[in-house]
Amino acid sequence: MLNRRWWDVAAIAVASVIVAFTLFDPPPYGPNDWGVWATTAAFLVFYFAYARTRLGADRLAPHIVVSIAFAVLVGVGAAFEPSFAIVQVFVYPFIWTTAPSIRSAIVSNLLIATALASGYVVHFGSAGIIAGLISAAISGGFSIALGLWITRIASYGEERGRLLDELQSAQGQLAAMHRDAGVTDERARLAREIHDTIAQSLTGLVMVAQRTGTRLEGVAGEAAASARADVELMEQMAREALTEARGLVASLAPVEPGAGLGDALARLAASFERETGVVVTVSASATGLSREHEVVLLRSAQEGLANVRKHAGARHSAVTVESVDGEVVLTVSDDGVGPGAAAPGTSGFGLAGIRDRSALVGGSFAIEAGDDGGTVLRVGIPRADAGPAPTDPAQEGRT
Repeated sequence: MLNRRWWDVAAIAVASVIVAFTLFDPPPYGPNDWGVWATTAAFLVFYFAYARTRLGADRLAPHIVVSIAFAVLVGVGAAFEPSFAIVQVFVYPFIWTTAPSIRSAIVSNLLIATALASGYVVHFGSAGIIAGLISAAISGGFSIALGLWITRIASYGEERGRLLDELQSAQGQLAAMHRDAGVTDERARLAREIHDTIAQSLTGLVMVAQRTGTRLEGVAGEAAASARADVELMEQMAREALTEARGLVASLAPVEPGAGLGDALARLAASFERETGVVVTVSASATGLSREHEVVLLRSAQEGLANVRKHAGARHSAVTVESVDGEVVLTVSDDGVGPGAAAPGTSGFGLAGIRDRSALVGGSFAIEAGDDGGTVLRVGIPRADAGPAPTDPAQEGRT
């Protein structure tokens, strides 16, 4: 209980009870009464001037000062009037609250109990030894037993709170894993559907257009020539649509569980080169990435290569992942026609998607012309603990 207002109320209440007990005696009031009032006033002054500000500090030096001061006040007050022992109902809990350890709390309890017994002896003389020891043993023993019990309960509650936090964190991670697994499964399903339906239909359309064009080659006349031109246009459009569908299938390909980013990029580059004829080199030298960051960089690489296929007219492309100045940086470059006026969100969803993905993890995105022509796309993700690692020859070079 660290609410200072309640401690203030308790201190004032205890002091008021002590004063009220002394006022029950009929006047005139003697030295013992004045001594009790003075000690009570000293108790309040010390509490509000010093002890109150040490609530929640849990440091040994202030605790020692508070313990000694309270012990002196208890001993002096009991020497004037044994009923001053009422102050223990405030002092003992305060000691347990401000103690930095169980050992220091027990020592302070014994110190205050000793001071109380000494006060009884001073007030009653040798006749007060037994009464003082009994009173000190009962109050001190009860305080230690109750303090240990409450401390045990508090420790148990803290442990349960820690375990609950860990459980909630684990549940959050599990939910994220389930969500990622659902997204991955859905992407894989869409890729299969596009490959098995749209891509196959477009392949058949290309073959029909080729067969029709072959049949029209032997037909003369202006109408036949016009038909051949239309069939050639149909074939060209079907081929372009087929390329788009295959690129979409490649971009939807999920990251295999347990596969590293370098392996995933190598497979992506191999598939891209097989589909487009563009030579792609891959270099992945940054390690220690989280699953989320690997997915962001892989999807960004997929979008970057999709832009190379659609717009660059390039013959070569390079994909690199490296640690640069506290960031893990993905770079997709090519030797094509350059970015022109390309900017996120101005044409299609590709560049905007890369920008949004990187922003979600606090990263950066840029697209610009290369020094030797072509386009350079960069995606940076802050990772202070990501460092360079030796490059795996199997993941670097022409794929």
